[in-house]
Amino acid sequence: MARSVHVLAVSDKEDELLWHDAASVGPVDVILSCGDLSFDYLGHLMAELDAPLAFVPGNHDPDVEGFRHGRSGLYLRAGMPEEPPWPPGAVNADGHVVDVGGLRVAGLGGSVRYSEGPNQYTARQQIHRARRLAAAARWHRFHDHRGVDVVLSHAPPRDIGDGDDPPHRGLAALNTLTARLDAPLLLHGHVPPLGPSEPDRLVGATVVRNVVGRHVFDVDTTAAQDRSANRAS
Repeated sequence: MARSVHVLAVSDKEDELLWHDAASVGPVDVILSCGDLSFDYLGHLMAELDAPLAFVPGNHDPDVEGFRHGRSGLYLRAGMPEEPPWPPGAVNADGHVVDVGGLRVAGLGGSVRYSEGPNQYTARQQIHRARRLAAAARWHRFHDHRGVDVVLSHAPPRDIGDGDDPPHRGLAALNTLTARLDAPLLLHGHVPPLGPSEPDRLVGATVVRNVVGRHVFDVDTTAAQDRSANRAS
């Protein structure tokens, strides 16, 4: 039986209508953010829509690395208690495979390194991060036979809807990761869309969608389960 998850995906550009009337998009099961949005905005969407949120950081976001949950339930950074900058209850999916709102999400945030700002990575760093994420997805699939529904990234794959200027080049490591995960859908931001209805693209059988601004759509979670079963057979 098909299981459809209703998604609000946002990235890069805050939508005035969502600030003033978020409920206009109707009920959603989960909010997915591809980065470069203020955490105040994301917290507002969570509160107004009463929906969980998973995000990856963009190259204009603050550094969100190094936070972890301690045994006491507090967030720790470098071994010391510290509150993370994201909204309470939000899930930082960067470098992780997470289950949220009925979806399994694999997150790879940031962009190519073009300055000294946070959330920017060299090609070698991107490859290392992508390999670790692929290994985490394999571990999850081995234990519960469920694949990844959505790859959540800030930058697009290389030569798949990316830009010509250095800051907006896509991540080559993301092309390899996408092929390994074989997820039905990859969402990204970072690159201004060509128009109000920019077409989806493909990496293999994975649909690549630019969600700069806001996009509302359904994700059929049986697609990832079927692909995972086919890989195992």
